[in-house]
Amino acid sequence: MPEERTSLGTVYDLRGKRVWVAGHGGIVGSALVRRLKHEKCTILTITRQEVDLTRQDQVEAWMRETAPDAVFLSAAKVGGIFANESYPADFIYDNLLIEANVIRTAFEVGVEKLLFLGSSCIYPKLATQPIVEEELLSGPLEPTNQWYSIAKIAGIKLCQAYRSQHDCDFISAMPTNIYGPGDNYDLNSGHVVPSLLQKAHNAKMSSAASLEIWGTGSPMREFMHVDDCADALVFLMKHYSDKGHINVGSGKDIRIDDLALLIMKIVGFQGELVRDTAKPDGMARKLMSSDRLAALGWRAGIELEAGLRQVYAERFGNENPRERKALRLD
Repeated sequence: MPEERTSLGTVYDLRGKRVWVAGHGGIVGSALVRRLKHEKCTILTITRQEVDLTRQDQVEAWMRETAPDAVFLSAAKVGGIFANESYPADFIYDNLLIEANVIRTAFEVGVEKLLFLGSSCIYPKLATQPIVEEELLSGPLEPTNQWYSIAKIAGIKLCQAYRSQHDCDFISAMPTNIYGPGDNYDLNSGHVVPSLLQKAHNAKMSSAASLEIWGTGSPMREFMHVDDCADALVFLMKHYSDKGHINVGSGKDIRIDDLALLIMKIVGFQGELVRDTAKPDGMARKLMSSDRLAALGWRAGIELEAGLRQVYAERFGNENPRERKALRLD
């Protein structure tokens, strides 16, 4: 199907394409599958039991057989501060293998377009805020997640290298902190939003006196609903084609303790917020500039409180039907 021209430039038309969402079981991958159902394309997925993406031979065999036209590379080993500090070798090794195998094979089998999904943690610990794309490699990384960060930086550079050497239309997008359906609620490996939702819910159900958060609560973080993220990624697949990676964010940040208080309000937990200052804070602030994405014509549409209310009701509403009614989601 020929490409179209719009005011944004050349459009990569997804209609009729075979589109592989690598990592469809994850929070972003599952949101991409939901979003792509509106694009009149054939969605390809594979489970890790069927194909181990860290195994080059398995990746090559599957991609040659299925011949995807486009690839969203959202597959990755992910986790919060605890997981990154506990398993540094796994985080760098597994992520390097996944991206190297998929990107290399995409070139070999003639994939038309690939979008590599990175992370806001690629930026230096002391990056100027809001963080513009040019801040990449301008200073030392945050030590608590440097292993994952280095792997993601390598993925960006790998896409740029294949673009430079082989003229591949491989692009990279860097989402901010994501939350939403399909999140990981494990308190040891989950990110801050699902962990706080789970902690607040547990505290409410057990009538606990307090809820504890890691660190001082002072760090600022940006959050984006995963359905917004998926919509932005499909937009970029269709409208963006450049060697530079591009930030994907909501453009707003919040203190971690204010986030905890907001979640406590949503959950209906009225206990005390306790800060464990012996635990690390991570970066003091991490707000990405999404000006480049906005200039292309896309902005986030789901406000944080509304998104959190929806997520909490979907996750925990079945445990208490009265909860759904209280949140006005029935």
